[in-house]
Formats: sequence, C-alpha cells, structure tokens
Amino acid sequence: MRFLRAFALLALVLGAAACASSHLLTGRPRPPIDPAQVRVYFSAPSTGYEEIARLQTGSGAFTYGEQNKMNSVIAKLRKEAGKLGANGVLLTGTDDGYGGSSVGVGAGGGRIGGRGFSSGGVGVSISPSQKYAYGLAIWVANPPPPQRR
Repeated sequence: MRFLRAFALLALVLGAAACASSHLLTGRPRPPIDPAQVRVYFSAPSTGYEEIARLQTGSGAFTYGEQNKMNSVIAKLRKEAGKLGANGVLLTGTDDGYGGSSVGVGAGGGRIGGRGFSSGGVGVSISPSQKYAYGLAIWVANPPPPQRR
C-alpha cells in the first residue's frame, strides 16, 4: 500500500512537471502584467520589439482535441510572458509530442503442487499526445491597434 501511494505521488509530480512552462531570459524583465494584456503575434510587429525571454510550454498530458491543445499552450505562453512583464508573445513554432492509444494483452499459466492455473489480462492506455509551443516574450513600445474581424 505504501508503494502504491509513493508511485501515485511520483506520477502526479511528473505529470505536473510535464505541463510546466519554462523561459530563458535574454533581455531585461519588467514588472509583471495581466496575461489578458499580452498579445500574441504570429509575425514580428512592424513597430519593432525588445526580446525579454525565450519561452516553451506543453499542453498537458490530459488535454484532448487539437483546438483545446492549441488554446492551452497559447494561454500558458501568455501567462509566462506576463510574469516577465512582456506585453507580447511572438509565436515561433509548435510541435506534436508522442502519445496516443495503445492496447496490451497478456496471458499466462502454470502448475504449482499438482494444480494448474491460468490467467489473462488486458491493459488500455488512452493518453493523448501533447502539443508543444515555442515563442519569444517581447516588449512592444507602441503596439498596433488590434485588428477587427
């Protein structure tokens, strides 16, 4: 029982670590801002920018659906950039991780003390693959107004 608790705790810690965002400072951070104020750029802003940090994050081990995965990584990039005082994230790329569904089947048998036995089992894994995103936390001095759709 003690082993099972330790294994469950280890799995929880590793799962949480897999969802974490990270950054590498390349510039000067500013006071934190609300992630809702952080704009996402898919190409460099025409007004220029100052790079603060390189960011990377993953969608999490239990995020299903491609759009949900993308929404998750964008939200995490914005949050990490906001912590560094960046008012923008320049998205530099995305990757798909490993994962997917698998099924394992096993069977066995034997003989102990004149008695025979047999057993079987089935294991199923439905863990989705993760989405990873990379970007630059940037400071844009005079951001262009948001485009209306």
